[in-house]
Amino acid sequence: MEPFKTFRGVGAPLLRENIDTDAIIPSREMQKVAKSGLSAGLFAGWRYKDPISRQINPEFVLNKTDYQNTQIILAGKNFGCGSSREHAVWALKEFGIKAVIAPSFGRIFLGNCIRNCILPISLPGDQLKELISATEIDPQKFLIQVDLLSQCIEVVGLVKFNFEFDQASKEILLEGLDPISLTERSSREIINFEELDRENRPWIYL
Repeated sequence: MEPFKTFRGVGAPLLRENIDTDAIIPSREMQKVAKSGLSAGLFAGWRYKDPISRQINPEFVLNKTDYQNTQIILAGKNFGCGSSREHAVWALKEFGIKAVIAPSFGRIFLGNCIRNCILPISLPGDQLKELISATEIDPQKFLIQVDLLSQCIEVVGLVKFNFEFDQASKEILLEGLDPISLTERSSREIINFEELDRENRPWIYL
């Protein structure tokens, strides 16, 4: 998995609360289990006037010229609630989303973000609104800078906020560790345990 790095990107406001994984990618858009080919179905119920013909809805934020090449979603409370489908995160990632900033997240969605190198940042609602206000005049000019190492978000010269992030998840993202490589880091401890356990319970290994 690619390590998470500091970046600047366009932030798009999507301040609806309780956006669930079925809104992020409707079940009808999940025709396969692969991680690729899902971005076209991202927010399909909102991006398109007609999801079948793919007629664009010009009023949806991600379809507006000002928010082209969005890399950061600025969302309402409880983003990613509902079904545990990992396809929601896969669709966001393939679309180019590197971070989601919201007051809170669905618990399973949060873990899926970490495993797929999308940074989920919890930010109080008032700070989130300040962030949006700092960018909305010209989102392509006033980019949001995200720095996981220093745990800082800013629109340079306008607003700057620090955010909390648990150390274990931070390490996974900064080093680009997937579940297998994370386990391999403890290989010596695993081997030691197995050797001791084999001595204490030899019948288990028959």
